[in-house]
This record gives sequence, C-alpha cells and structure tokens, in this order.
Amino acid sequence: MDRHAQQFKRERQDKKRHERNIAAMSKLRSAVKNVLASSKQDEAEKLYKDAVSIIDKAAGKGLIKKNTAARRKSRITRHLNSLA
Repeated sequence: MDRHAQQFKRERQDKKRHERNIAAMSKLRSAVKNVLASSKQDEAEKLYKDAVSIIDKAAGKGLIKKNTAARRKSRITRHLNSLA
C-alpha cells in the first residue's frame, strides 16, 4: 500500500514534538523536585518562583492539564510554607 508524503511529514513532526514534550516534562519534574528537596527558605523561594513559571507555561501549552498544574503548584506551596 502506498504511503503519502503527508504521512511522512506527520511522522517527522510527531517525532520532533515528542522529543520537545519529553524535554519539557523532564524540566518540569526536576524543577518541582528541586523545590521539594530544598530545606532553606531563601533558596526554596528562588526555586519556587522558577518552578511555578515552568508549570504555568506547561499548562498553557497543553503539556499538562490545568488541574494538574494547580495540584503541583499547591504541593510546592505547602512545602515552601512549611519552611517558614
């Protein structure tokens, strides 16, 4: 059966998008993990700000759902408040 040029192009696009999504999710998970691992208030605040930004961007791009983003932000906020 023949394959059309659009199918080849779609596969190339999917591969690129998949790699980009994997990298973005890795960055997001690392940011959250770094906030939760921090034990100093001032250090945690810097990491928290970056993590919230990354989470919001991921939710805006459709990488994660809105409620998932809210849950993750809530989790790191609780940790930050516990350090105070």
